[in-house]
Parts: sequence; structure tokens; C-alpha cells
Amino acid sequence: MEDARELSAFRQMRADVQAEYEAAVRTMAELKAQGKEKTVTFRTAFAAKLSLGDLLDRYERYGL
Repeated sequence: MEDARELSAFRQMRADVQAEYEAAVRTMAELKAQGKEKTVTFRTAFAAKLSLGDLLDRYERYGL
């Protein structure tokens, strides 16, 4: 039963990471359209995109 709970938790975590990644990409696109690439908000979204993207790449690499 523990394995099923862990699998469910992992799937939820992966979905949350994917949603956060997509939100960062949307935020960056909106700010770029406004010419605000130098703002702290843009740079924060960029950092989130990089770190979350790396995590998603690792999941993919391991077939998760």
C-alpha cells in the first residue's frame, strides 16, 4: 500500500512542477511582450523556468 501512496504523491508532484513551469513560461512571455525583460519578476520567472525545466528533464531522463 505504501508504494501506491508514494506513486500517487510523485504523480501529483510532477503535475505541480509541470504547472509551475508552464506558469513561469507564460509570465515570461507576458513580460517580454511588454518590454519588461530586465525586471526582477522576469528574472525570477526565468530562474524558475530553468530550475523546473531541469527537474522535468531529469524525470524524462529516468523515464518518470
